[in-house]
Amino acid sequence: MTAIVAPAEFVPATQSELARFMAENLAGPKQTICPVGGRTALHYGSAAQADVIVSLSELTRVIDYPARDMTITVEAGMRIADLQSQLAKERQRLPIDIAQPGRATLGGAVATNTSGSRRFGHGTFRDYVIGISAVDAAGQLFKAGGRVVKNVAGYDICKLLVGSRGTLGIVTQITLKLRPLPETSSLVWFGFSSFEQIEQALQRLLKSESRPVAIDVLNAPAAKLIGTAARTHTHPTELVLCVGVEGSIREVDWQMETLRRELTPCGVLSEERISGSDANRLWEELTEFPTCADDPLTFQSNLLPSRCMEFASLATRLGVAVQVHAGNGIVIGQLPDEAASIDSTTAILNELRQCARSARGNLVVLHCDPEWKSQMPMCGDPEPSWGLMQKLKRQLDPHGLLNPGRFVDATVAS
Repeated sequence: MTAIVAPAEFVPATQSELARFMAENLAGPKQTICPVGGRTALHYGSAAQADVIVSLSELTRVIDYPARDMTITVEAGMRIADLQSQLAKERQRLPIDIAQPGRATLGGAVATNTSGSRRFGHGTFRDYVIGISAVDAAGQLFKAGGRVVKNVAGYDICKLLVGSRGTLGIVTQITLKLRPLPETSSLVWFGFSSFEQIEQALQRLLKSESRPVAIDVLNAPAAKLIGTAARTHTHPTELVLCVGVEGSIREVDWQMETLRRELTPCGVLSEERISGSDANRLWEELTEFPTCADDPLTFQSNLLPSRCMEFASLATRLGVAVQVHAGNGIVIGQLPDEAASIDSTTAILNELRQCARSARGNLVVLHCDPEWKSQMPMCGDPEPSWGLMQKLKRQLDPHGLLNPGRFVDATVAS
């Protein structure tokens, strides 16, 4: 048996040191590079093992924090929990749900464009990154945007690097716009007996007088997993529509009552409001759902919001635990323990992929057994835009040194 050789690791202390390393690598050995932060998303994509890991764990400084301007500039290696703690001192926050915040770094979260349930009300990193610095494969430091919210210089470069998974450049510094920390937040779980009833409730929410920041649909297996982890008192046996609101205590109380009045006629079987520390735990577990279980495989599907209940119904019949960000057309699924073989897993995924494609969507695998990766749609089925994205990759990284195979140049299972 051939021994697996672990890649070398380089930990720069500054942007300049990283730039010198990248320039020397291009001029010399041309080793492939895998940039890492908290290493919570290394399983994304089907990239081959890189020659060198570049860890940004030392790049953790706050560069500038003019709190009155509600912006902050920090280095990419800062942990999300540390960032939020710093912002909370000024009653501010970055309103994006990021799993494993004690490990995940800002740079890694930006590179994967991670988000969670609050995406419905608050958006994604593309709405908050207003300035960015990065080092390319040739060791050149480049910047875009700035710390002024209305500054649009380099606007497209900021959006380009968000979600690029470290394939175009190594993000080293980020400027974010911020939001005030709300006085309180609450969630309410509405129990339903069918996806058709939930679809009716979702239609009512489109015209609601309330302003939810999160609208999630959970089937019974997902609700049980999340509820148990959050230590809620409910043990749902039905479908759950979970709606979250934020604001002042008075605003939240009014919205909770409004939601109850608007949705009760849709066939609600049960209702529970979750507030205070219980709400904080539930928000956390909704965010952690894609990472919370030792399931054989976790996937994410993006499709038309109007087709989400159809997809979730199919997934439920196949035994999949599903969390649907219903307002955004995103479904997270965990396959059952019974799908422990490559054949059974593939059979389930093929049905779901077909449903997603018919709904103008796609399906990507977030996590699975490493030995399965070559046969799984780690990056989804090919899209018309992939040719342009591959061309851009070749122009910005002509030697293919940055995370080769991590994204659109990955091998895709048919």
